[in-house]
Amino acid sequence: MPEPEGNRLSPQGVPYTDLPHIVNADGLHLFCRYWEPDSQPKALVFVAHGAGEHSGGYADIAHSLTQHGILVFAHDHVGHGQSEGERMAIKNFQIYIRDALQHIDIMKGRYPNLPVFIIGHSMGGAISILTACERPQDFPGVVLIGPMVQMNAESATPFKVFMAKILNRLIPKLSLGSIESKWVSRDPKQVEAYDTDELNYHGGLRVSFGMQLMDAAARIKRELPNITWPFFILHGDADKLCDIGGSHLLYNEAKTTDKKLKVYEKAYHALHHDLPETVESVLKEVSTWILERLPSPH
Repeated sequence: MPEPEGNRLSPQGVPYTDLPHIVNADGLHLFCRYWEPDSQPKALVFVAHGAGEHSGGYADIAHSLTQHGILVFAHDHVGHGQSEGERMAIKNFQIYIRDALQHIDIMKGRYPNLPVFIIGHSMGGAISILTACERPQDFPGVVLIGPMVQMNAESATPFKVFMAKILNRLIPKLSLGSIESKWVSRDPKQVEAYDTDELNYHGGLRVSFGMQLMDAAARIKRELPNITWPFFILHGDADKLCDIGGSHLLYNEAKTTDKKLKVYEKAYHALHHDLPETVESVLKEVSTWILERLPSPH
């Protein structure tokens, strides 16, 4: 039996009664963050973070948007950060999308007339794409920073995929190795911050988790011809964690007329935590793109 609400503690031992949270359809508590503007908000932005990280890494993006009267909200995905759930384990990738839509619906209930945009990074990019595909009319724009659209060619060869499928049946918890933090950013301070952040997951990625990522990539590939919602992709051409080829594929295959792809030369994976000049450009580009798509005030 699950513990009563008042006794539920975050993985860090903090009572959820003291933390902003939502309870998902499986009864798990998801830690939430809300960055509110000083004035009445004119739009909402939901942020989907990447695998192994948490929503706290998006404060800079959020502050660049709240300055323009936009309310930004996020949660730690199940099994991540301060949310409940087994660490980096998911039965079905759809759970991430379901939880995103639940949180978006809650915020739309509070602010019924405001447009909702999505920002997603890495695995959060895949979550964002599939979330928008479920409700293509609901989102006036989706921003994708180094998104996971397809698996890296070297890590998803036909033989490796075949072996992963067998291992997933035999030993689903087998570790495939951890995320190499040196490829997150060109800024050593940001890599150090990533390594020392106790809310990040620093263990190995399980075969079963890798299979869910592969399934998500396959779903995205099937959806590509049907995508008609506006999007803006930002990707570093030296990204070794999420293949930039996926971003080119999305840009070329989607039927959207309002689409943009900005490539940052020599930049790594987390553009919003890369070298200072890259970060500055990303924050400006993202906020400008969203502001341009706000409905004009009546």
